[in-house]
Formats: sequence, structure tokens, C-alpha cells
Amino acid sequence: MPLATTTPARRLSGRADSAVSSRLIGRLLRAEYVYNGPMSPLPRPPLSSLLDLAWRTTFRLGYPLARAWWWLTHPQYEGAVVAVYVGPQLLLVYTSYQAGWQLPGGGVRRGETPEDAARRELGEEIGLATSALFPAGVACGNWDGRRDRVHFFELQLVELPKLQLDNREIIASRLASPSELHRVVLTGPVTAYLGRRCDIGAR
Repeated sequence: MPLATTTPARRLSGRADSAVSSRLIGRLLRAEYVYNGPMSPLPRPPLSSLLDLAWRTTFRLGYPLARAWWWLTHPQYEGAVVAVYVGPQLLLVYTSYQAGWQLPGGGVRRGETPEDAARRELGEEIGLATSALFPAGVACGNWDGRRDRVHFFELQLVELPKLQLDNREIIASRLASPSELHRVVLTGPVTAYLGRRCDIGAR
């Protein structure tokens, strides 16, 4: 008697389990058909982001080594930077490897004029193209162990266009009012430029 009463229940349970399994398999097959891709929930970063990270890491690791070499050899360096004004506000940029806000710019290449270098650096670092740069003097100093000669240029804009930071060397930018310039950390060339500007204004 026990066998007669339990056998149909077991068969019914087996059929139900089989039906549930069939429905689950069908759902999985349909889901795989709809999303036939990797099952990882984390999106893969684009190749450009990985390249930018590699460049920033190279700058951060290489800059202290370069400074140590400069302190030993005291090489001569010629640079060109641009003071971009939007009204009274000054555009400052921040690098991935150096502490302090600075002006966009960089080194003068062989066979290149300081103005051409300044214009090229504006395009490379922040995506800003211009032809109207005004010379604003030269300053010499020993910054980071180098004997620097830096050419200053100025650019006056009515409004700031959308900048395209290279995200490798330049990672941030901001506009600073004259009062804010006294509250932020600035690099040596920027301090020298502002000092020259104050001296000229006081004359």
C-alpha cells in the first residue's frame, strides 16, 4: 500500500521539476540570445584612458628623477608660457606631476621661436588655437635646479572657449581672480610673471 500511494506523487513531482527546469533553460537560452556578450558587470575602460593613465604615471615617476639630474648638472632651459586672461581672471593649469598652479606653456624647441613655442603649447596642452599673442617680458631663475629663461606672452579673451586638456600632462584648469591668486600655490615662473606685472603697474 505505501508503494501504491507514493509512486504517483513521485512521478508528479518529477514531471513538475522537469517542467520548471525546461522553463529555466528556455529563459537562459533566450537571455543569451538577447545579450550575447561578456557577462562581467564592469565596463572595460577605453584604450585612450589607459594610455592617458600610462602617460601620467610616466610623468609622475620621471619628474623626480629629472629634478635630481637637474640639481646635479644645472642645465640651461628656455621656455615660453602664456597668461590667458578672461576679463580680470587669469587661466591657470595643473599638471599631473608638479605641485602648484601654472601658466600653460612649455619648452622652446630647436629652430623654434618663443612665440611659436607658446602657440604650439597652447594647442597641445589645452586645445586653444590663437594667433594674437602679445610679448610680456622675460624672466630668468633657478627653478627645480635648472637655469631657466622663460618668455611670457599674454592673450586677452572675451570668454573662455571649451578647453580640451590633454589629460596626460595637464589634468585640471581654473580661472582665478586677482584676489584668489594670493590664496593658491603657484609655481616659480607664475610668481615671477605676476611680480613683473605688479612692478610695471606700479611705475
